[in-house]
Amino acid sequence: MFERYKYILNIALEAVFLNKFRSMLTALGIIFGVAAVIAMMAIGAGAQKEILDQMKLVGVNNIIITPKLDKATGSSSEDASSDDLDKGVRQEQKRFTPGLTLKDAESIRYIIPTVERVSPEIIYETEVMKDGRRISTKLTGVTPDFFAVFGLDLQEGDMFNQEQMREGIAVCIIGPSIKSRFFPKENPIGKEIKCGHIWLRVIGVLKKQEINQSTVDDLGISDYNNTIYAPIQTILRRYKDRALVTSASIRGGGGIFFGGDFAISYGGSQEGVEKNQIDKIVVQVKESSMISPTTEILSRMISRRHMGATDIEIKVPELLLRQEQRTKDIFNIVLGAIASISLLVGGIGIMNIMLASVMERIKEIGIRQAIGATKKDIVFQFLSEAIILSITGGLIGIILGLTFSKIIMEAAGILTIISPVSILISFGVSVTVGIVFGYMPAKRAAQHDPVVSLRHE
Repeated sequence: MFERYKYILNIALEAVFLNKFRSMLTALGIIFGVAAVIAMMAIGAGAQKEILDQMKLVGVNNIIITPKLDKATGSSSEDASSDDLDKGVRQEQKRFTPGLTLKDAESIRYIIPTVERVSPEIIYETEVMKDGRRISTKLTGVTPDFFAVFGLDLQEGDMFNQEQMREGIAVCIIGPSIKSRFFPKENPIGKEIKCGHIWLRVIGVLKKQEINQSTVDDLGISDYNNTIYAPIQTILRRYKDRALVTSASIRGGGGIFFGGDFAISYGGSQEGVEKNQIDKIVVQVKESSMISPTTEILSRMISRRHMGATDIEIKVPELLLRQEQRTKDIFNIVLGAIASISLLVGGIGIMNIMLASVMERIKEIGIRQAIGATKKDIVFQFLSEAIILSITGGLIGIILGLTFSKIIMEAAGILTIISPVSILISFGVSVTVGIVFGYMPAKRAAQHDPVVSLRHE
């Protein structure tokens, strides 16, 4: 029995190779269908990995609170109407707010039960100097919660301790790019580096984070590799505390008016920035399901603390990224459906060519039946031809799909990840298409009357 089917399979192979050009045209639909499926699934997997990497960078379940920098100007004139005066009062109230402060962060930490961690940040552009080298970078005041919120680990050294945080000691943790620039051949732990006008002692170095500049710009996150981190109290005590009144700020036209229970900033050319003691508060929520209600509570709470002013912006990066992921998923599904249609068209092409082949080989079919071939043998022969075409097309399509994925990644800069699952699925579908669409021509061939077939011209 095995020899019988082996002989029939050889006949099918001879028929395929005897008409190489027609066989190649028949398999084209399968070839490009498989290649398209592999390439589209690779693009989808790459997009998903990028989203997951971005989620790691912005942290899990994070809510970001930043001050609005818009300046509100009121109108004042002696003949202004009462409506204009009311509008001016509202604008002045919007202008004169405490700004974003450490007390806001402390209140969030102790009042809202759904909050896991709170990370206030103060960010300054500064010049870093050591041994004649000088670069411009960011100096960021943080608490130890910052590193936990964003999942940042130390490559070497120690985290800020309670004494350093409380006393504002001049210490820092540097990113790996800072280390490679200023300490290329030595251990930076215990060494000092000058940030602005203050020397800071290095106590830790962060692990390298894979991050591109477009991600930094789009998500508004720090370039962790190229930033210096100091305790937030160190920044407030040794550099600048924007909440304090100085003679320079008064001479510059800015200052603080103390009246009743309020301290109100006024004047100053950079009021939109300077009135905020801190630049950002990152709030990490315990569970994803709590993000939306916590965001609403935060908005109301800070609005009350800021005397009803809308001087902050609240962003939820994870929700934005998940929305982006859903959009990309829909796009990939559409592309996958289009690629799958190519496989379907390829199967129809196989069926059409095989039907034409049956019509051309009616006399051959009659001769085989006359010398003892059964209907099952005829079905197996033509079905084998269709499956051979599908398998060959699938293999060529896999090679082409891998090539397309590589070209897309190199030429378009789109991350593509080829998984074995996508290859198995596309190849399995191509074989299934060959069986399904090859059965009808094979059955048509087996149903011919041997006598009629022998007389066919």
